Amino acid sequence: MTVMDWLLDSDPALRWQVLRDLDGAAPDVVAAERARVAREGWGARLLALQDDGGGWAGGACFPGRGYRHTGPDHEPPPNGEDGQPWVSTLPTLDVLVEFGVDPADDRVQQAIAGVREHVRWEYDSLPFFDGEVEACINGRTVKIGAYFGQPVDGIVDRLLGEQYPDGGWNCERENGSTVSSFASTINVLDGLLTYQQTGGDRDVETALRRGEEYLLERRLFRRRTTGEVVDQDWLGFSFPFRWHYDVLRALDYFRSTGNPPDDRVKEAVDLVRSKEQPDGTWLLENTHPGLVFFSLEEGDGKPSRWNTLRARRVLAWAQNSTRPD
Repeated sequence: MTVMDWLLDSDPALRWQVLRDLDGAAPDVVAAERARVAREGWGARLLALQDDGGGWAGGACFPGRGYRHTGPDHEPPPNGEDGQPWVSTLPTLDVLVEFGVDPADDRVQQAIAGVREHVRWEYDSLPFFDGEVEACINGRTVKIGAYFGQPVDGIVDRLLGEQYPDGGWNCERENGSTVSSFASTINVLDGLLTYQQTGGDRDVETALRRGEEYLLERRLFRRRTTGEVVDQDWLGFSFPFRWHYDVLRALDYFRSTGNPPDDRVKEAVDLVRSKEQPDGTWLLENTHPGLVFFSLEEGDGKPSRWNTLRARRVLAWAQNSTRPD
């Protein structure tokens, strides 16, 4: 079995992206495969787990009080470790967006209507698509809302007003932080880019370029002052990446902008290339512990279809998109 065969021998959520990004399949073939995400496999399983309160696990960012996980669809935290639960509404919608579930599917529209009408944040009990106070949460909510066609202009306005002079964002702003963080910045960039690409009303171009420059000045993983690696965990590639930052996530963001790679991503691209295994795959690394409904991979240290897809499309972008002299 070739690596391409192995990638295609998977769930529709991954298969349609392989067809689009690596296989060069015809648009109608890609669309037909994507349409299966809401009806089969992982996407259908997550949609079926929506609770009577309109969300997942009884909470917006965290499971609600009294939530109990039982049955085969609720797996314990990876490696037996405790961690942030990933079964509530926000992380579930995060994953559905990464799956590329079709927002126009009737089942998806019904699910999003339930979130819009009933789910409220643990912070101040605000409606889900009004956002809350932390930039990393609000960035993800903008991405989710824009992807599913929900009005998130109010959150966008807040984020535009919270951008730091250094170009990024920080979830600890409310606690007095005056400089940006990589994780908060990539979450906001993801949200604003999706908002822009789906036709949002606010002009976010300047904010995007400033936020991207914050990461590029630091070569995506180094301190600007000393050149040291900020966090060794960022050199390991996880999926789902949740709210966390890593080099592959950052590179896949820059790929998704449609712009050619900046020269300053070269070291990060070389890191991705160096992690290719002899069989042409990439491993799953640094899974973020916490309760999940079900696993998407076989575990850390084993070949990862998601990381292989993402690494291959990043390397193709880096190779084929050259900057003019």
